[in-house]
Amino acid sequence: MISIQIKKLTKRFGPVVALQNLDLTINPGELFFLLGPSGCGKTTLLRCLAGFCRPDDGRILFGEEDVTLQEAYRRNAGMVFQSYALWPHLTVAKNVAFGLEERRLPADEIHRRTLQAVEAVHLGECLDRKPGELSGGEQQRVALARALVVRPRCLLLDEPLSNLDARLRTEMRGEIRRVCKEFQLTTVYVTHDQKEALAIADRIAIMHEGRILQVGAPREIYRRPVCRKAADFVGEASFIPGKVVAGGGGRAVVETVLGRIDGVLGDPTLPPKVGDEVVVAIRPECWVLGREQKAQNCVEGVIGNAVYLGEMARYDFVCAGITLKIIELNPRFVGPTSEGRLIASVDPDDAVILVD
Repeated sequence: MISIQIKKLTKRFGPVVALQNLDLTINPGELFFLLGPSGCGKTTLLRCLAGFCRPDDGRILFGEEDVTLQEAYRRNAGMVFQSYALWPHLTVAKNVAFGLEERRLPADEIHRRTLQAVEAVHLGECLDRKPGELSGGEQQRVALARALVVRPRCLLLDEPLSNLDARLRTEMRGEIRRVCKEFQLTTVYVTHDQKEALAIADRIAIMHEGRILQVGAPREIYRRPVCRKAADFVGEASFIPGKVVAGGGGRAVVETVLGRIDGVLGDPTLPPKVGDEVVVAIRPECWVLGREQKAQNCVEGVIGNAVYLGEMARYDFVCAGITLKIIELNPRFVGPTSEGRLIASVDPDDAVILVD
């Protein structure tokens, strides 16, 4: 297992700055996700790690070795592409063994390592099939086995599940995590699918316009976004503007059009001052609907549009000229009772105060 260190990395394409002075450390054996919208720089960063793209400034270290200017084939980094890039005329066994044959290893070692890699991805019965005879999920496993068979120092995955249907994507998430942990590989995984990242990552970096907005574990990224862009990209939230009227100890009270909201700071290292304008981000599932007023963080309103989905319902909750997004599990208020006024309340730990 190796660590990957990225130090002051910058990459330009003409006038466009794709990566802006990035600093990042990925721990040995970590399954690390680069998450962000299209054009944010995540694939450019992955290509720099792989050696397919040379940065303009900065350094990349695999362990203690500086690989910034090293050719791709010398880095011993396994790569799985979005398109899988399988040879259509070769069998599964030949596709997996291709990298070993290029290294001119002995035939018996090629055979042994190919079988091990194919068995690791549960494709032992498909050795003699060609890619056209496989499902999308099976092709993805072949691409993963081909990357594993060369025993890479790290594994780089570029949106490997984007070509699969929803059921296969869910199935393959767990398979990828299992294989990465079984082989103890330091893995960097690029995706724009937030659910994918939250489901299997050890840590996530949210990228925007060539910069890293936030790095953290999935729960931290979701529950404690440090800025509005991070909160808006991962999951849903209602953003309520207001001014700070009191604060301290990583918390603050914000005066809003809905009344005072007591909450927790998204980034306690940059606490706002009294009088500063902020926004309060609240996830839709954090609201609790009822009839009775509670001690704090309560707003009164009515349900506007409602979408009933059986186990849950999604509401537009209209109050004081603002529409809040609310999700209710095991919904009670869809129907005649939604005509009346209701109280929506939220725990202060679920009201995240953001400076921007």
